[in-house]
Amino acid sequence: MDHVSKTEYLLFKACKKNAWLKIHRPDVFNERALSEFDKTIIEAGNEVESYARKLFPQSVLIQGRDSNAQELTLEHVNRKTPVMLQPVFAKDGFMAALDILKFNSRTTAYSVYEVKASNSIKETHLTDLAFQWALLSGLRIPVESAYIIHLNPEYVRDGQLDVQQLFKIIDVSSSVQKLLPATRAEMRMAQEYLMQETEPFGPCDCIYKGRSGHCSTFKYSNPKVPEYGVHDITRIGRSKEKLKNLVDKCILRLEDLPNDLELSTMQRGQISAYLQDRIVIREDKIAEELRKISEPLYFLDYETSPEAVPRFPGFSPYQQIPFQYSLHIFDSTKAEPLRHEEFLSTTPDDPSEALCASLRKHVGDSGSVVVWNKQFECTINAQLAQRVPAARPFLDGLNDRAYDLMDIFSEQYYVHKGFRGGTSIKDVLPVLAPDLTYENLVIKEGGTASLSWNKITSNEIAQAEKDLIAANLRAYCKLDTYAMYVVWRHLKDLTEHI
Repeated sequence: MDHVSKTEYLLFKACKKNAWLKIHRPDVFNERALSEFDKTIIEAGNEVESYARKLFPQSVLIQGRDSNAQELTLEHVNRKTPVMLQPVFAKDGFMAALDILKFNSRTTAYSVYEVKASNSIKETHLTDLAFQWALLSGLRIPVESAYIIHLNPEYVRDGQLDVQQLFKIIDVSSSVQKLLPATRAEMRMAQEYLMQETEPFGPCDCIYKGRSGHCSTFKYSNPKVPEYGVHDITRIGRSKEKLKNLVDKCILRLEDLPNDLELSTMQRGQISAYLQDRIVIREDKIAEELRKISEPLYFLDYETSPEAVPRFPGFSPYQQIPFQYSLHIFDSTKAEPLRHEEFLSTTPDDPSEALCASLRKHVGDSGSVVVWNKQFECTINAQLAQRVPAARPFLDGLNDRAYDLMDIFSEQYYVHKGFRGGTSIKDVLPVLAPDLTYENLVIKEGGTASLSWNKITSNEIAQAEKDLIAANLRAYCKLDTYAMYVVWRHLKDLTEHI
């Protein structure tokens, strides 16, 4: 290893041992494949950067990351090239490829621009720029300012994409300069740590984070942490001091938790259900909740795609595109009380109007709309109403009639150790209906569904493959709403005597 790259430095800041394993034990680091969510983030970053480059039309792109790219970069520095894209610099064992470097001929100094596929500035963005500034200073290349280019959340596409309005360019020079002393010191620490050949002893930094914040090599570095333990206590990641105290005392199992540990009601319910191997069912409360809904019941679920760069007019960065729905309708007065309807857009056009028309055809004016995570579904309806004004009364009515089945579990009227503190449909379903599983499906979660939809609306694959993907999407979304029906049926039968 010749250099510590900017990427490795940022990884070091997040989890030192994880960064060391990436460099010295790539077999361990790459053992866990990228999730569909991770792939989506990478694709979004590449797409956003390609659009940001259009803000600098008179620019030179440096290809590659090797020594040739470094030499070419320095040649353009000597030529005082106005704008470079992806220039590569290396000095004193550090290396970075910058997004955009702009030369000011009046001051003979440079401005560094970092492109981020986000709607706001984060602390890590400033650290990223501080590393770049420190590296350039080491090469005696004068830097006068630093900027973050991020997506403009207030931008709403109207007709053709307006790249100038798509982005916000924020001067963060003062904030970055304040970070420089600490960054330089930490860069040297990272270099010393990451260059060592002997594997660092002990757990990784993520031992002090909740399960969702764990690095890709957590299991390797923390073999004593159980598959289900204190790191899985709901929202424990928000109580950093509490988790740190437990870890420092080697309390990793739920069985070892002290009786006087201060916990929220939800945390206490989760742990109690696990330790006592009991099921908490408040039938009276569940019955009270179920009385809030009336037939016909419309079990509704959307599949959406969050596009960083708005694909259609009327959308903002990262606004979800609803491209599919599944609808299970239950009406006990019918000969066949349960029926299924669905919609899936397979064209490259905005699906908003077609989805609304289809939904309006199948959802009547009375009865409850049963969802899982009401806030999400209602937000989609409200945004649809903005883009399809004619459907607003209908969509507003859906929101007025919406009932969140998840409330019964988030309010802890039903607690089972098998939920592991979770309240998503995928947490609840394996316990209440173990024979109904997503494991046999090709598409098992929303990230894959989003990527799959992008494939079938492109011209990159043959029609036969599009048809197969469409069938897999329908099967996945259909299971979501059928699962809601099954959970409701279970709860209804459970409280029928009340």
